[in-house]
Amino acid sequence: MKLTPSKINTFNIFKLPAVFLMGVRVKYINNEACTVTVKHKWINQNPFKSLFWAVQGMAAELTTGAIVMAKIAESGKKISMLVTSNNATFTKKATGRITFVCNDGELIDKALQRTIETGEGQTIWMKSVGTNADGVVVSTFNFEWSVKVKS
Repeated sequence: MKLTPSKINTFNIFKLPAVFLMGVRVKYINNEACTVTVKHKWINQNPFKSLFWAVQGMAAELTTGAIVMAKIAESGKKISMLVTSNNATFTKKATGRITFVCNDGELIDKALQRTIETGEGQTIWMKSVGTNADGVVVSTFNFEWSVKVKS
């Protein structure tokens, strides 16, 4: 099954309702990239009237995780995926619509190929950059994903 923004957003309603309620939405996905947006609103803000860091993290993680899910589905194998580490940098107050983009699809192919060939878990670091409507970077998230063929 090919993952589309509509399928992922529907999945989020039932499996990740906090993501959906906070307004996090997938706008684009292909084999190499994923784009997710979230708009600053009362429900997802911090006391400083900007987008709460955890909501930014949800959106950023979704850009990376959606590509991993799509690649696993494409492989036809039963492979587990898990975030094992992450870090973030915040460079500007996040207000308005924030767009997160991950362009690390090619990294996943190598890790999946290695885990399928060896049966050993593999890890990869993927980056998601959040920008505001003016194109200014507001935050950068890095996620370490672990993938392993299920036994």
